[in-house]
Parts: sequence; structure tokens; C-alpha cells
Amino acid sequence: MFGPGDLRLVLLALIEQEPRHGYDLIKAIEAAFGGGYAPSPGVVYPNLSMLSDEGLIAGVEAGGKQVFSVTPSGNAWLDENRTAVDGVMQRMALAARRVSGEQAPPAVHEAMHTLRQAIVTKPGDWTDDETARVVESLMQAVRDISGQ
Repeated sequence: MFGPGDLRLVLLALIEQEPRHGYDLIKAIEAAFGGGYAPSPGVVYPNLSMLSDEGLIAGVEAGGKQVFSVTPSGNAWLDENRTAVDGVMQRMALAARRVSGEQAPPAVHEAMHTLRQAIVTKPGDWTDDETARVVESLMQAVRDISGQ
């Protein structure tokens, strides 16, 4: 359901919203998918351990469960990687729509393929300014399409 590293970002973004324990995170993702998908504890808990080992989250014992919060280092990392985090959260929302059976019309699929081709075959150098301009244009399109 998630690409490499995406679940890690989703977990971190959800913990940023509010402190949570592993089961809360599984349920939050399941709710985002309307019950159509829930990550297994076997993938969630190792990711939480990795985030904790990296110092991005910290857990405290509460009611027999480990409740995780974002650390100051985690907040700094999130701020520095906001584009990636926002992107994965948008992809999760779009995947949730797909799981629910929603499909885009053929004309939208064709336009998407044309956009991809325009990016892949773009003439000229990818300067930092040009990269930022294209990323902002694409993210604005995502916001416009998703109504956010």
C-alpha cells in the first residue's frame, strides 16, 4: 500500500498531530482508508522502533502502552522535509480513495500520463529554482484537485 519509506513518514506525521501509541496509529490509518486497509503490527512497530532509534520520536509508558511524541529533533526533521511528508500524506489520501473504489475518468489518466512525460522529457537543466517551481506547481495542482 505504501512505497518504500512512506509508512515511516505517515507514522511520524500522525504522531506530530498528537501523541499516539502503536494501536492508535494502526486505527488512524485504517480510518483514513475507510476500513479498507490497516497496516499490520509487524510493520508498524519496527518503524516506530526505527523512528525512536533515530531520535525523531520518544515513547513514554502510559496505561501499559508506549505513547510516542515527536522530539525537538523530529520537529526539525519534519520542518526540513515538509514537502516529502505532505506528499506522502496526499498519496495516502489518494490511495484511500482508490481502495474505496473511486476511479478517475480516462481523460484524467491521459492528462496524468502527458504530465509525467512533460516532466521526464523537460528540456534544460534542473536548477534548484526550477525544481522548486515545478514542485510547487505540482503540489498546487494536488491541492486544487483534492480540494484542500
